[in-house]
Amino acid sequence: MPNGYTAQILHIDLSNRNITIEKPPAEFYRRYLGGSALNLYYLLREIPARADPLGPENVMGLSVGVTTGTAISGNSRVTVSAKSPLTGAIGDSQAGGFWPATLKWAGFDGIIIKGRASSPVYLWIHEGEAELKDAAHLWGKITGESEALIKAGLGDPKVQILQIGPAGEQMGRYACLISMCSRAAGRTGMGAVMGSKNLKAVVAAGNRKPQLADKQSFKKLVQWGAKTYPESGLEPMGKYGTAITVGYQQGVGGLPTHNFSSGVFDGWEKIDGPALYKTLLKGREKGKQESQGRDTCFGCVIRCKRVVEQTEGPYKLDPRYGGPEYESLCTLGSYCGVDDLAAICKANEICNQYGLDTISCGATIAWAMETFEAGQLTLEDTDDLELSFGNAESMVILVRQIAGKEKFGAVLAEGSQKAAEKLGKGAEFLITTKGQEPPAHMPQHKPNMALLYSINPFGADHQSSAHDPSYDSGYEGYKERFASLGLAAPQDPPGSLGKEKVQFTIQTQNIYSLSDSLCVCQIVWGVSWELYGPKDYVTLVQSVTGWEVTLEELLAVGARRVNMMRAFNFREGFDRDRDKLADKFFTTPLTGGPTHGKCMDREEVENAVIEYYRQRDWDPTTGRPTREALEKLELGWVADLMD
Repeated sequence: MPNGYTAQILHIDLSNRNITIEKPPAEFYRRYLGGSALNLYYLLREIPARADPLGPENVMGLSVGVTTGTAISGNSRVTVSAKSPLTGAIGDSQAGGFWPATLKWAGFDGIIIKGRASSPVYLWIHEGEAELKDAAHLWGKITGESEALIKAGLGDPKVQILQIGPAGEQMGRYACLISMCSRAAGRTGMGAVMGSKNLKAVVAAGNRKPQLADKQSFKKLVQWGAKTYPESGLEPMGKYGTAITVGYQQGVGGLPTHNFSSGVFDGWEKIDGPALYKTLLKGREKGKQESQGRDTCFGCVIRCKRVVEQTEGPYKLDPRYGGPEYESLCTLGSYCGVDDLAAICKANEICNQYGLDTISCGATIAWAMETFEAGQLTLEDTDDLELSFGNAESMVILVRQIAGKEKFGAVLAEGSQKAAEKLGKGAEFLITTKGQEPPAHMPQHKPNMALLYSINPFGADHQSSAHDPSYDSGYEGYKERFASLGLAAPQDPPGSLGKEKVQFTIQTQNIYSLSDSLCVCQIVWGVSWELYGPKDYVTLVQSVTGWEVTLEELLAVGARRVNMMRAFNFREGFDRDRDKLADKFFTTPLTGGPTHGKCMDREEVENAVIEYYRQRDWDPTTGRPTREALEKLELGWVADLMD
C-alpha cells in the first residue's frame, strides 16, 4: 500500500451488477488528491451531457482523501458528487463521522457508481472486497431501523453505514445521505440520486490502517493541535457545538429570520448553544452533558456534535439521531420564526430519520410561510395547515409530510423554486441560487457571500470560501494565514465588493475547495479562526504521503476542482445567467437590528461576478473557462470535452 492512499477505486455498475477495481498511478492521486476533485474526474468523463439526474445514466462518486483514515482532528470526511436533481448542475456534499475513515481501512479511496439496480440492494465493502446484497427488507425503513437490521444481518455491530432514508427512496429532490444516523451529506439532493439507483446503503468494515511516510512529523502536527485547541478560541464550539454561532449572528444582525426578511430574531436566546446545553443535551440531569451530550468524528479533539434526548412532552427526542447544528437551528427555527427548541430538535430528528437536508427543508418551509402570510397560499393549498411564522406545530408536521411526500409536503419536497413554479405563487419570496436554498449566512452582513452564492457551482453554500468579516476585521491572529494566500492586508473598505474582495473570495475558495478534495473538516482546517491553517495542509500531506508538495501545488488542486465543476455546469447549459442571487436580496431591505434597511446592490454584485470571471481567466461575458485557464491547471482534457 502506498503511504496514505490505497491506490484502489471501486467501480460499480448496478444495472449489470458488475464490480471492478481500478488501480490509478501515484500521479493521479497527486493531481486530484481525492474527494470532490477525484469524483469530478470521473463524472465529467462518464455522465453524458444533459443526463437525467434521476436516470441510470447519472454517475455518483463517493470518495475520501489521500490522508483520510490517519488519526488527526478533522480528517474523516467523505465527498459525495453527482448531477443534482435539485439544481440540474453539479451536485456536491460532504459528511463526517467514522464511515470515511472506515472506507479507507476497508481498502478503497473512492467508489464510482453508475446504472440502476433492478431491485433494492446495498453495497458491502470489507477487507478489499465488495459485493451487492439484497436490501428489499430495508426499503422503507428509517435510518435507525435499517442500521440495526444491517448490523444484525452481518453479525457485526462495528460496521459503518452510509445510507438513504425513505426520502431518498422516494427521490425527494433534497434528500441526503446519512451515517451514524446523525451525520448528513446534506446538500444538493445526493440521497435522491442514490434512491433512483435502488441503492439503500454502502456498508464498510476493515482494519487496513494507512501507512505514514514521516511518523514524527505527523505526530508533532497531532500534538500541536491537541495542545493548541484549548487556547484557540474553539473551546466554545466544542462545548456548545456550532449552535454557539447563533448569538454572534444575532449580535451583528446576521441571523436569518422570517425567510431572510430580517437579521435579528426575538427568540434567539431560546435556540442558541447555551440553551441547548442546559435544556436538551443528553445527560444534563446528572451534569453529564460533557460525556453524553457531545459526540465526535474519528480522531477529533473538538467533539462538536450534539446529542439531544427528551422522554416527556409533545416532542420526545431519541439520542440515536444526534442533535441540530447551527444551520438546522436557523433553518428550522429563525427562518420560520420558531423559538420552540424541542420542536426544532424534533424536526431535525425527522430529517435524520428520513434522510433530508435540514437547510433546504427548513428554508422551503420558511418560503411557504412567507407566501402564506402574504395571502398567496391558502388553507386549501396547504391541506388546512396554518403556515404562519412561529407556528412550531405546523413546521414539524410539514417536515414529516415532506419526508413522506404526503399532502402539501409532496409539493415542497421539490424545493422552493420548483414549488413556486408548480403553484404559480411566491416567486418574489424565493431566496434560491441555481435552485438551491441558502444556508444561514446573510450576504447583507457578509457581502462576499453575495458573490460566493452567485458563482458557486452547486448553488448557495457557506463552506466554499472564507467569510469576509474574518478578513475585514484585521485580527492579528489571522494575518499570517491570509498572507500565505497572497492576502497581505485588506484594501477595500469593510463591507464592500471590490477587486481585492473578489481576490479574497477566489483564494479562500481555492483552499476550501482543496479541503473538499483532501476531505478535511472546515471547522478544524481553514484559513482564519480554524485550528489548523494553510501551512498545516502542506505538513499533513507531506507527512502522510511523503510527497514534497508546496502550498501552491495544493491550492492548484482546489482551483482544478472549481474549474472542473464550472466546465460540468457549462456543458449542462449553466452560463452567466445562472450566476445570480434571487431578486429578494436586492428588492427587500432587512428590518430590525444592526442590518436594518440593508439590501444588496445589484450593480455591485454583478460587477463582482464579472471581476471574478476575469481573475479566474474565464470568458467575462459567458463565464466559460478558457482553454488557457484549463491547460494551466493540467485540464486540457476538460477543454477537449467542452469543444
